[in-house]
Amino acid sequence: MSTQPTISSYFSQSTAPTTPSGETGGRSKRGSTPIDLTFDSDGEGISPPRKRQRTTSSFFGSKHAAAPSPKPATQAASSAGHAEQWRFDPASPTKSSRSADGEQQRSAHERAKKILLGGDNIFNRRKYSDDAPLPSEGGDDPVEDGDPQSEEENKAEKKFGELLEMFSSAGTKKKGKSTAKKAKPPVAGPSRSRGQKVEEVGPGGQTYTPFELQVRELKAKHPGTVLMIQSGYKMLFFEEDAKIAAKELGMVCFPKRNLLTAMIPLHRRDVHLKKLLSQGYKVGIVEQTETAALKKVSDNRNELFAREVTNLYTAATYVDDLNTTDELDANIAPPMMCLLEEPRGGMGADERVLMAMVSISPSTGDVVWDEFEDNHMRTELETRMVHTKPFELLLPAKKLSTATEKMIKYFTEHSHTEHRVRIERFSKQMAYTDAFALLSKFYTKRHAAASESFNNGDLMAAVTDFSKLVVITLAQSLQYLSAFNVADALRETRFFAKFTERTHMLLNANTLTNLEIYRNDTDFTAKGSLMWILDRTSTKFGARLLRNWVGKPLVDHNALRERTEAVEEILSNRSPKLTLLRELLRRLPDLARGLCRIQYGKCTPQELVTLLRAFNKVGTTFAPPHPSQPSQSATLKSKLLAGVLDALPKLKDPVKELCEALIFKEAEAGREDAMWTDVEDRFPAVDSLMVAISVVESNLLEELKRIRKAIKKPALKYAEWNGEEYVVEIDKSERREIPPTWTLLSSTKYKRRYHTPEVRTMLQERAQHKEALTAEAHKAFLSFLDEIIEKYYALLRDAVNKLAVTDCLFSLAQVAAQEGYCRAQFVERTDGDEDVLEIVKGRHPMIEAVRTDPFVPNSLKMGASDTRHKIITGPNMGGKSSVVRMTALCTIMAQVGSYVPAESMRLSLLDGVLTRMGASDELSRGRSTFMVEMQETSDILQMATPRTLVVLDELGRGTSTFDGMAIAGAVLQHLVQVVKCKTLFITHYPQVATDLERMFPSDVGNMHMGFTEETRIDGTREVTFLYRLERGLVMESFGVECARLAGLPESVLQVAAGKAANMKQVIEERLRRKK
Repeated sequence: MSTQPTISSYFSQSTAPTTPSGETGGRSKRGSTPIDLTFDSDGEGISPPRKRQRTTSSFFGSKHAAAPSPKPATQAASSAGHAEQWRFDPASPTKSSRSADGEQQRSAHERAKKILLGGDNIFNRRKYSDDAPLPSEGGDDPVEDGDPQSEEENKAEKKFGELLEMFSSAGTKKKGKSTAKKAKPPVAGPSRSRGQKVEEVGPGGQTYTPFELQVRELKAKHPGTVLMIQSGYKMLFFEEDAKIAAKELGMVCFPKRNLLTAMIPLHRRDVHLKKLLSQGYKVGIVEQTETAALKKVSDNRNELFAREVTNLYTAATYVDDLNTTDELDANIAPPMMCLLEEPRGGMGADERVLMAMVSISPSTGDVVWDEFEDNHMRTELETRMVHTKPFELLLPAKKLSTATEKMIKYFTEHSHTEHRVRIERFSKQMAYTDAFALLSKFYTKRHAAASESFNNGDLMAAVTDFSKLVVITLAQSLQYLSAFNVADALRETRFFAKFTERTHMLLNANTLTNLEIYRNDTDFTAKGSLMWILDRTSTKFGARLLRNWVGKPLVDHNALRERTEAVEEILSNRSPKLTLLRELLRRLPDLARGLCRIQYGKCTPQELVTLLRAFNKVGTTFAPPHPSQPSQSATLKSKLLAGVLDALPKLKDPVKELCEALIFKEAEAGREDAMWTDVEDRFPAVDSLMVAISVVESNLLEELKRIRKAIKKPALKYAEWNGEEYVVEIDKSERREIPPTWTLLSSTKYKRRYHTPEVRTMLQERAQHKEALTAEAHKAFLSFLDEIIEKYYALLRDAVNKLAVTDCLFSLAQVAAQEGYCRAQFVERTDGDEDVLEIVKGRHPMIEAVRTDPFVPNSLKMGASDTRHKIITGPNMGGKSSVVRMTALCTIMAQVGSYVPAESMRLSLLDGVLTRMGASDELSRGRSTFMVEMQETSDILQMATPRTLVVLDELGRGTSTFDGMAIAGAVLQHLVQVVKCKTLFITHYPQVATDLERMFPSDVGNMHMGFTEETRIDGTREVTFLYRLERGLVMESFGVECARLAGLPESVLQVAAGKAANMKQVIEERLRRKK
C-alpha cells in the first residue's frame, strides 16, 4: 500500500538503513558515513573540489557535471518523477569538475547572474504554453539545435518548474474539492510572475477594498465633478469631494480606511445637491446599475455591484421638480450662456470684436441668440449679461480677448446674487463645417419623425440663416448640453428668440442698474424695484415673461396698442369669460417647466398626471359645447385676448386622448406598470411580464396546497414576517414533523417559520420578473413621454406661451387698477406732428409704494412747444434724482404697456433710455471713479439717437472744477447740436447752465427743485425742501446745510461756511471786473 507523499520526504536520503526484517525505518536518521569535503574520490594528485553550490539544480552547476545515479522510488509516481532529481544524497555528493575551458565557466556565471536578477526567470517561462517558443534573451547568442548541453538545461528547467507547480497546487487545494484557487501565492524576489496581482496599500496603511477601488475609478473617469455616491441609505463623498462637502454643506469630513469620507442621508440628497449647484459645482449622482435579483443569477454574482454616474447636473442644467418651492429666483429660469468672438481689428479705444451669444434655459426651453459688434469696453456684452443673468458660462479654453475676459470676471465677481456663476471651458472650438454637420444630424436624424417643422424644412432653414459664428456657438452649446441629457431644449428653432429686435428697445446695463429695474441698489433684492411694482402674475411662466417685457419695452405702435387695449378691456369688461380665465391661471402649475421635464424624460408619473389635468382643464374651459356654436372670443374686442380664447380649445382632443391612455389613480401612486388602460396593445412586453408574475403567484398558491398535505394542516395559510412573504408558520405546540429540506427563517418561544425549497425558488423567479418589469415599465413610460413630445410639443408649447401672455396682461391690469394710474397717450411721429414727452403730476412708482409719506407729484414737458433739453439745479437732497428717475420710469412703464402713476401722460415712442448716474469705481477692471463716469458718457454719446431719452446726473464731478465744468458743458452742447435727443441734465455748475441756455435758448431750459431759505439768529441757514420742479436757475447747492443734516460737527461747518462765503465773494468780484 503506497503512502501519500509529503514534502519532507523529498529531503530525506534515498537509501535509508533497513531494520533486521528488511523494512525501511521511518524515523531513521541520515547515515553516519563521513563525507570528506577535501578529498576527491577519483584519486590523489587531483586538487580538492570547489565548495558545493547552494542550489541543487544542475542548471547552476558546470555543464560537465556528472548525471545523478538512479534512485529507488519510495513515493507515488506523480511526485517522485518531479522530485527525484533534486533529492539530496550524502553518499553521492554533487561533483563539480574543473574545466579547462574558462570561456564556458564565464558563460555559466553570466547565465546564473541573469537568472538571479530576473532576466531569465523560470517563473516567467511558465506563463508561456508548452508549444510556444520562449522569448529570446536580449544579448545572448541563440542556442544551436542539437546541443546536448542546452537540451539538458532546458529539461532541468522544465522539471524544476513542474515541481514548483506541484507545491503551489498542493498548498491551495481545499478539502473535498479538486479545483485550485484562482489567485496564486505571491512569489518573492525579482522572479515574481508578471500576471501576479499585487494588492495596493493605501495611505491608511490598509489595502484598498473593492469599493474603494471602484470609487477611485469613478473619480478618474469624471475629473472636476463632485460625485455623490449612493450606498444603501446614504450618499457618500470621498477625498476632495468630501472636503468640498465639509466646506459648503457644513458637515464632518473624516478618514475611513484609505479615503476621506463625508456622508448625508439619502432623503436629504436633493437639498444638498441644490446647495452645491448654487455654489457653481458640477455634481454627478452615482447609483447602482445592477439589481439584486438579476445579479444573483448573473455570472458576476460574487463581485461588487456595478455603479455608474446616472445623472450629471450644473445649476443651469438642473431641471427642478414641477412645484418646487426653493428656487433662488422664481422670475428667472437659470440660463447657460455660450460666447464666442472674432476680432475685427483696431487697437485700444478703437478695438472692435464680433461676438455671438446663445443663451439657453433648459428648465423652460427658452433659447435666445444674438450676434453683435462690441467696443473696447464690452458694453454690449455687459448689457446682455445683465439682462440674461447667466448661471453658467460656456467659453473656449483658449482665452477670449483681454477686455472680454475682464468683463466676464467683473460680472462673475460682482453679480450680487446668492449663487456663484460657473465657468465651463471647452478645449477646442469647432470648425464651421463640423458645427453645421452636428446641427444637421441633430435636426434631421434625431428628431426627423418628431418635428413638424422638420417636414416643412423650417429647422434646417433656420440653421442655414444663422451666421457662421452663431452656428458654431449653437453647436458648442448642443454638444455641451448633450452630456446632461437636456439638448432637446434646442428641438424647435421656431421658439428661438433674437435678443435684439426692431419691435422693442434695449435697456442697457447702466439703465437697468440706475433705475432699479430688476432689483434695488440697497440690498440687491426685488423689493423696491420696478419689477416688484409690476409683477402681479399668478404663474411662474407668466412672471418670467413679464420680466422679459419689462427689460425690453416696445417701440412698435401696433404691438403697443394691442397690449394697452387688452389691459384696458380687462379693466372695463366684466365678462365672466375673463373672470374664468383669471381663476384658471391661479391654479396652474409651472407648465413650461413641466413640458421640459416631459421633453427630457425626467417627468414622474405623478407630475404627468398634474400636467395632463392642468392642460385638460385649459382645453375644456373655453371649448364650445357644440362645434356649431360661436367661439368664446366673439364678445372680446382685444385681439390678444381673443387669440388666447381661440387657441386654448385646440388642446381638448389631444389631451383627452392622452388622458384616456392612463389610469390616473395608479399613476398618482407611481405604478408605471399598472397605469396603462391598454397595456396589452401599447406595451406587450410589460403585459407579458405581469402575466409571468401572476403565473408564479398562482404556482405559489398551488404549492400551499401541497404544503398542507405534507404537514397535514388543511387550514394553513401563508404569513408575512420581517419583509419575507409566503412564510409557513408552525406552532411549536403542534409538534408537526417538518421535512428536513425546509429552511428555518426564525424560531421563537411559540412559533417556527419556514420557507420550502419550492417557495424559495419561485420567490427568486418572481423577484427576477419584478425587476425586469420595473425596467420595462420605465422604458414604456419614457416612450409615452416621447410620444407626447413628438405629436403635441408645438401645440402644448404654444398654449403655454399664450397663457403666459394672458397672465402678464392680468398683472398689468391689476397695476392699472390702482388709484392715480392712467393710460399713456402715444403720439406718432409723422410729418407735421410734434415730438413730445409730457407728464402731468407724475409720481415715482417705487418711492410711492415703499414710503408711507405722500409723494409730491411733478410735471414736466419736453419737446413740442417746450425745450427738449432740461438742466436741473437746486439744493442737495432736494429731489433732483427722484424727478429724473420718475420721468424715465414712467416712460419705460408706458412702453411696456402698463398704466403710469400720473394724472396724464403723452409721449412719442422712444427707442432707448440711457442713464449716467451715481459714482462708483471698477478697480477689478482697472477703472477709477472718474474713468467709469467718462466711459459711460462716451457710450451714451455713441448710442444716443434723436429718439432717445438721456439722463446725466452731475457729470464732471469726479475731477477738478474747471475740467468738470468744461466736460459737462461740452457733452451737453454735443447732445443739443449733434444728437438732438431729449436730455435731463443735473448739475451743480450754474455757470454751465447759464452759458448753454444763452447759447441755445429754444433747445435748453433751466429748472430747479423748489425750496425755502431762512437765516437764524446765529447766522446759520435753514433750508426747507419743497420737492417741486420749478422753472429757473439756482446758483447755490446748500452743501453746508446738507452736511449739517449728515451730522458734521458745528465747528467744521462754521469754518466751511466762512470759506464758502470768501470764495463766492472772489468769484463775484472777478465776474464784475469782466463786465
